Amino acid sequence: MTNLRADLKLVVGAATAKALAKGLKIETVSDLLRHYPRRYAERGQLTDIAGLELGEHATVMARIERVTKRRMKARNGTLLEMVITDGKRRLQCTFFNQAWREKELVPGKNGLFAGKVTAFRDVLQLANPEYELFDAERQAEAMDDFLAEIIPVYPAAQGIPTWVIAKSVRQVLDVLEVDEDPMPMELLARYGLPDLESALRGIHRPPGWDALNSARRRLKWDEAMAVQLIFAQRRHSLVSRPAKACPHTEGGILDAFDKRLPFALTSGQKEIGEEIARDLSTEHPMNRLLQGEVGSGKTVVALRAMLQVVDSGRQAAMLAPTEVLAAQHARSLREMLGDLGQAGELGGAENATRVTLLTGSMGAKERKKALLETVSGEAGIVVGTHALIQDTVSFADLGLAVVDEQHRFGVEQRDALRSRGSDETSPHVLVMTATPIPRTVAMTVYGDLEISALREMPVGRSPIKTSVVPVAERPAWLDRAWQRVREECGKGHQAYIVCPRIGDEPASDKGDKRPALAVLDVAPELAEGQLKGLKIGVLHGRMPSDDKDAVMQAFSRGELDVLVATTVIEVGVNVPNATAMVIMDADRFGISQLHQLRGRVGRGSVPGLCLLVTETLDGTTTRERLAAVESTTDGFELSRMDLELRREGDILGAAQSGKKSTLKLLSLLQDEDVIAEARARALEIVEKDPALGNYLGLAHMIADVVDEDRVEYLEKS
Repeated sequence: MTNLRADLKLVVGAATAKALAKGLKIETVSDLLRHYPRRYAERGQLTDIAGLELGEHATVMARIERVTKRRMKARNGTLLEMVITDGKRRLQCTFFNQAWREKELVPGKNGLFAGKVTAFRDVLQLANPEYELFDAERQAEAMDDFLAEIIPVYPAAQGIPTWVIAKSVRQVLDVLEVDEDPMPMELLARYGLPDLESALRGIHRPPGWDALNSARRRLKWDEAMAVQLIFAQRRHSLVSRPAKACPHTEGGILDAFDKRLPFALTSGQKEIGEEIARDLSTEHPMNRLLQGEVGSGKTVVALRAMLQVVDSGRQAAMLAPTEVLAAQHARSLREMLGDLGQAGELGGAENATRVTLLTGSMGAKERKKALLETVSGEAGIVVGTHALIQDTVSFADLGLAVVDEQHRFGVEQRDALRSRGSDETSPHVLVMTATPIPRTVAMTVYGDLEISALREMPVGRSPIKTSVVPVAERPAWLDRAWQRVREECGKGHQAYIVCPRIGDEPASDKGDKRPALAVLDVAPELAEGQLKGLKIGVLHGRMPSDDKDAVMQAFSRGELDVLVATTVIEVGVNVPNATAMVIMDADRFGISQLHQLRGRVGRGSVPGLCLLVTETLDGTTTRERLAAVESTTDGFELSRMDLELRREGDILGAAQSGKKSTLKLLSLLQDEDVIAEARARALEIVEKDPALGNYLGLAHMIADVVDEDRVEYLEKS
């Protein structure tokens, strides 16, 4: 018999264990049994081919429709071509110099076909796929994996097809013995959940759909409880480290600022401002997420919070993801404050503060001055990039950290910013985002962030028309895109061209995809070709700070017609005269990025145009994402669409840690009831036993479901 912590090679053999570890990072019995099937198929039922993505390793269940063999003159060999179908769509499979397979690949046979999805002449195909045919003549043992009515199809990798995983699972289940269920018996009884061993058997070899659904619900509870227990422990520890209270001060800078505002605050800004003011007045660290569309007034809300902190004799810091945005924030805050932000300057108000900019590329003299203003407390508001959280930067008394576009920062950076408080206290934290990306949305449910949302449509914003330009299917549309850019510039307007890469770094191939288009390649091509005669500028993140600022200022003044840039312009850049944007290789960006990028146009009185250029084929998930962006400009709706298309995926930081995602079954959209109940139960348990000393099973379950790196990640997030 074996248990969940056993090494796999003791059960499945060294060769298979090595392949599983190399291809899927599966090393223990628990790793394998928590590598759940991606989907299930019923015997005789075929699996949809639609939605396959270029470069992915896919497994499809299909029927052989046609097999042909021909000679290849160029390679002096044979090419075996097979067409398989799921009853709706066809997929081509090719075998090079494997003519002998023609005898077993008989039209009419059903089977599982696995391989890397490639493209030949814009047609998706599997090259040299592995396959397992459903053949009545096969021996009983070899066929055992597919005798069940419900066939599991596993996430696979090169050299590890789904049927190898299924066989390994069967070997493990034959000798598995779960000593003790980690979930307290009272919870199992309260929610009618099966024990862990039954659930693991039911998810991999379900006797029927009811048993499968019961198993899935139990294993979702494992994931929900593991994450919620971590957050409950984190909430408990945060309470033990207080923050300094920053109550509202009558007659302070905030009151003076409010009196001078040239516009009335929206009802949402007032309501959220009051929530934040209450949070800042307590000795518990505020940890609030402020969501709001571009132009909805998040910056004003954040500034009012910072002024309340300054009135209390403490400092506020605003962290921006790029130097361009940091500089723009500093200018914007100074403009809004006027003489209230000119402490120590001629004409400054009596009770004024100072806004100081601190970035990594500053000259030595400027940097020294900014550091002195920060450490002395002379600067009430400090704006900067990641340079703010370096060890060389010290604050006199940091009371509030505002993080703009928080998804652009690494976990360690945000954690370091929190540690900028005193030895005994933490600063209050306000994070802002213009578009809730899937991970952010998920964290608001799984985590302990208090949520505020400015949902009013931006005032005075013009509509933005978004269109997909599918160059693989309609190459002439790209020529028309450049014509539209020339037309906009001919009317006296300006345009952005966005590329995924700078061009001075090594191009990385993703599967069979060509390298992403680069700013330094595209700009000269356009200057000599489709946009010849227009004044074109270049902007990217590795330019010297002064050069970046000069280019941005020139574009703002209308001295440039077109700005070819990376995502450095994604947030904060405000040029009302820019009316058109062309995003090259739009499929290389996420939904949130695309929505943020197009928010740079349509900021004036003229409608905006955003063109999403892509070579991806119709019917793929990537094209569905682009179609979603094309269909709506509502960021909250796009966030939900993104969740539906991709699920939460990286909730535990897989993207930033470089490791596989841990949550396999839990869905924000479908499992809100499980999440809510698990959250409530986790809070109750941690309130009674913060260290889980009396719940060792749950402590072990956290380790099984969430590895150490992710526990650390969540604690810092």
